[in-house]
Parts: sequence; structure tokens; C-alpha cells
Amino acid sequence: MTDLLVKWFIKDADQTENSRVRGRYGVLSSVVGMVCNIFLFTVKFVLGSLSRSIAVTADAFNNLSDVGSSLVTLVGFKMASKPADRDHPFGHGRIEYLSGLLISLFIMLVGVEIGKTSLDKILNPEPVQFSIIVVVGLLVSIAVKLWMGAFNKRLGRRIGSAAMEATAVDSISDVCATGVTLVSVVAARFTTLPIDGVMGLIVAVLILYAGYGVAKDTIDPLLGVKPDPDLVKKIGDMVRAYDGILGIHDLIVHDYGPSRRFASVHAEVSVHSDILASHDIIDRAEREIAEKLNVEVVIHLDPIETDCEKTNELRVLTRRLVQEIDPSFTIHDFRAVYGGALTNFIFDVNVPVETEQSSAEIKELIARKLKEIDPNYYAVVTVDRGYC
Repeated sequence: MTDLLVKWFIKDADQTENSRVRGRYGVLSSVVGMVCNIFLFTVKFVLGSLSRSIAVTADAFNNLSDVGSSLVTLVGFKMASKPADRDHPFGHGRIEYLSGLLISLFIMLVGVEIGKTSLDKILNPEPVQFSIIVVVGLLVSIAVKLWMGAFNKRLGRRIGSAAMEATAVDSISDVCATGVTLVSVVAARFTTLPIDGVMGLIVAVLILYAGYGVAKDTIDPLLGVKPDPDLVKKIGDMVRAYDGILGIHDLIVHDYGPSRRFASVHAEVSVHSDILASHDIIDRAEREIAEKLNVEVVIHLDPIETDCEKTNELRVLTRRLVQEIDPSFTIHDFRAVYGGALTNFIFDVNVPVETEQSSAEIKELIARKLKEIDPNYYAVVTVDRGYC
């Protein structure tokens, strides 16, 4: 069914990096969501009124909030697909994340309201009318929501959309909520205890938890989450694959939306290589990455000494010494400056962002270890945190 809907309503569906195509996916997801949720709200509201069940009525309004979520998704995708302009040179892709955040707020607001109503129902219980029609209606709702979850998950994975993935998660949480509601309706036939209110409260907690998860998934990329390790590996492998590139470091990826990513990386080349030839290599690497990964990358050229045997030995010595401090530490931009009896070791050391030692402590420790090897060794160290 998903593939059929995509074929019918989305032109050039395979061009998922195109912002206009992404917008069409967003429209399809939103329209399907609104149609399904309006249907489910209507059915559950009628059934909840007939059975006097707060859990069923709460579940109905949960579906109504999903209509608002679908509308937010629709507007968000439309705005995110706008091209770059003078005030927004990197495009409007992050609006997609903002729409996901707004959806999470809708979800949590509904959870709070349902929780308040359910608590009142526990304190002031009313009998629930059991009906087989209500049970059938809730089972149909579960089936529809399972399909919606699978539908949005497939679309979300196809275009790499956090907003659609959030909608899929919301649908699965709705399945759990409706399942709890179904239990309360069936239990009403066998007991007069305020099961309905308790189950409504459980529904509220499930909705709040789903809203929290959606909020986290959309806030992370806005704050600057760690880049996808697979993307980092692909960029690094593609740059290193070129003859003349000896190594890379300081790879940074900036996310301006699912289809707008930028990166910068330092590429090491021999100081004795032809500068024009090296420039041609990095130009080709930049174009290849842009074409194959849809990432605009800027590659900085770092010349390093490769022919001096003494410098090479000191580089190996320094790398081993730094990794004795922590195996996750790496060095780059190594230079050795010889001044008579003194030797200056000039280099950068990459450390994980979660490293507890301060930059000053790391520098002091490296300097001390070099001094232990030779009192005439001096370290001039720059500490980089969190670079790939």
C-alpha cells in the first residue's frame, strides 16, 4: 500500500535528497494522517459518549491532537522545502526539526489534559457501559494505527526524516494507549472498581513518554548532535582514497536540515608535493563527495614532512607517548623544529569530548613525558576536543 501511494502521489519519488520531493513526501504523510485520525476521532468519540468511558473519550482526543500534528508536519515540510535566500543562505531545512518539536508539545499537552481528567474519574468514578461495538471499534483503531506506524516509518527511512519517524513512534504509542483503553472497557464488565480512570491515567503517561521521545529526537539535531558515524566514515574513506592524501583529521559535519549538510576536513599531503597537483586532488574529492553523499565539503590542505627520517621517528615516538596516556588520543600536524640542543615538538592532539582531563592537564602530562625521554624536548601542543 505504501509503495502504491508513493507511486500515485509523488513524482520523482527516488530523488529523496531533492527538497521539493521531500515536501511531497511530507504532504502525503500529513494528508494520510489527517484522514485516518479524523476517522478514528469520530468513531471513538461516539463510542466513548455511548459507553461513558473516559479512557475511550481520552483516546479519541489523542487522535484529534494527531490531526493537529499532521497539519504541523504538512506546514513544516512546505516551509522546509523553500530554497535558500539572502537571509537564510543554508536553506530552511531545520524547520522540519522545529515542526517535529511542535508535534511533541501537542502530544505532551494532550497527555497532561487526559491525566487530569482521568484523575478526576478515579476520585469521582462513574459506571462504564460495556458494549461489543466499542470493543470492535477499538480493535479497528489498533489495526489502523499499526498500519499508520509502518507507513510513516517506511516514508521516514526513505527520506531520512526525523519528523516522520516521530509520527511513526506516536502511532505505535497510540496502539499501546488504545490497547490499555480496550482493557478498561473489557474490565468494566466484571468489576465496579474505577478501572476506567486508572487506565486513562496509564494512557496519559504513555502519551507523555511518547511526547518526550519525539522532543528529544528533534531537539538533538537543533543543538548539534554527533554526526552519523556511517556518514563520517564514508567522507573519510573517500578523501583517503585519493593518491597523495596521507591522512585526515578535524572532520566536522554541520546539519542544516536532512537535505542540507556541510562538512570541513583537513587532509595531510607531503610538504614536497606539487601544490597545484594537491589542489586538483582536493577539488576532485570535494566534487565526488557532493555528488555521491549530497554533502558540501571544504577540504583544507595540511603539508607534513615525510622525507626527514629524524622527524618521522619523532612523530612515531610522540604518537606512542600520547596513546599511552589514552588509546583514544590521536595526533596530527606534527612538526619538529631543531634549534641546536633543543627540539620543539609542535602538534595537535585530538581527544574525545567526554575526556575528563582538562586541556591544560593533557598538555602538562605530554610535556612531562617528553622531558622524561630527553630534557631538551619541548612540547607545543594544541588540544582539539570532539573532532572526528
